[in-house]
Amino acid sequence: MATQHTADHVIAIDQGTTSTRVIVFDRKAREVANAQREHRQIFEKPGWVGHDATEIWQTTKTLLREALGKARLGRERIAGIGITNQRETTVVWDAKTGEPIADAIVWQDTRVQPIIDALAAEVDPATGEAYGTERFRKITGLPLASYFSAGKVRWLLDEIPGARDRANRGELRFGTIDSWLIYNLTGGAALNGTASIHVTDVTNASRTQLCDLHTLDWSDEALAAFDIPRSMLPRIVSSSERIGEIHGVPGLEGVPIAGVLGDQQAATFGQAAFAPGNAKHTFGTGGFLIVNTGEQPVFSGNGLLTTVAYRVDGENPVYALEGSVAVAGSLHHWLRDNLGMLRDSTEIEGLAASVPDTGGAFIVPAFSGLFAPRWQPDARGVFVGLTRFVTRAHIVRAASEASVYQTVEVIDAAAADTGVRLGELRVDGGGSVSDMMMQFQADMLGIDVVRPEILETTALGAAFAAGLATGVWSSLDEIGGLVREGRRWVPRMGAEDRARRLRLWNRAVERSLGWVDEDVRVYADGGPRN
Repeated sequence: MATQHTADHVIAIDQGTTSTRVIVFDRKAREVANAQREHRQIFEKPGWVGHDATEIWQTTKTLLREALGKARLGRERIAGIGITNQRETTVVWDAKTGEPIADAIVWQDTRVQPIIDALAAEVDPATGEAYGTERFRKITGLPLASYFSAGKVRWLLDEIPGARDRANRGELRFGTIDSWLIYNLTGGAALNGTASIHVTDVTNASRTQLCDLHTLDWSDEALAAFDIPRSMLPRIVSSSERIGEIHGVPGLEGVPIAGVLGDQQAATFGQAAFAPGNAKHTFGTGGFLIVNTGEQPVFSGNGLLTTVAYRVDGENPVYALEGSVAVAGSLHHWLRDNLGMLRDSTEIEGLAASVPDTGGAFIVPAFSGLFAPRWQPDARGVFVGLTRFVTRAHIVRAASEASVYQTVEVIDAAAADTGVRLGELRVDGGGSVSDMMMQFQADMLGIDVVRPEILETTALGAAFAAGLATGVWSSLDEIGGLVREGRRWVPRMGAEDRARRLRLWNRAVERSLGWVDEDVRVYADGGPRN
């Protein structure tokens, strides 16, 4: 008699800013197989960051086959697929052919700032005053900023020849990377034509600056302001529900896509931060704090974002406050790729830990301005405090410490918004593997820092969401029981030393502000023309 197997594994697609990973988990949340590949970063001009959306899709398809082969599992053992993704990154494609009309515009990209400035400067007819950057915060939870998707869609419609006419005729589709992958995973243009599955989940929708947080539907007011046709937008679904089935990926035909979350919300789910007041911080390409605020949105007065944490099918949405830091791990990538200071990431910890401090040097990585809590688009990166004493090791350590200081800022902002200081901070992401940095984080916060046993929390969160919808796990309580503490750091730094370092950090930040002016824009556009 043939052996009967149950569908007791879940596949997570973790599509990030610099790479894509596919991880297979079993029902005990153990990693069974892993496949990963980086993709190109496209820098056409200063402030521009692009990705080839087709490359991302082809890479994802290849990695699915590779991970499934490593796991040695048949289709009958896979209960579902979860997707987590870089969030605000924007793809616009042809509804019939499935071809993108341009490179994806990445969340870090700042080319749309003039659009944002113009919208902020428009006059409110009721008051006669400029709307300002807070124009849509009470609707979308977000300040006007180049970070979010809406301005990127507007730019593509304005700048790509014929795009606006095609959009008005219903021929174009917009999506964040989750939408793009789901469209292709469920057959794309080859199978379904214009009937292809075109959805996004509530967490990704809440990052577009087009979603009404109260109704969890697209906002007519925001769509009108950005001049974006509703026909371009995907249907909004829950983070954990059966969405569609895989078509066109050998070995996975018919497997349901059952979980979708933006990467930071997925990490929150993977950390089992299900109760109001629970918080996690991810040290990835950027740095991202999420604090669970329960079933009602809390609107920040201190520079944080109001967002959807997750929604389980049939249940009320759960909201969060978020502190988004634009540059964290990507600063080390910049030291490696642009300056040649690192051969690879394995050098970071050893170099940073080889010196007791930064030798008085500070780096403010405002490559795309400063995000939360300052929201200063005119800031640019600076090195300060350099002397002949400063070595490569000091600079690498300063890069690690910059992530820590920015984390302190967003946690202080969250405390001001909620009136509650965190008792501990749960951490994850690539940067959290640095013992030196996590100790420094505990020291600068004055609270314990806790790293989970399973480090792949972003992928795990997507897996949990898919497994919950397909019966691999029965409840959030069961999922919470699978998340275990790996290591804890206790503060060792004195209050006086902590305060002095923070004063120096703030002085460094002050020197980064107000850099972008007309002279800078000349060079950002390719330099002066004779």
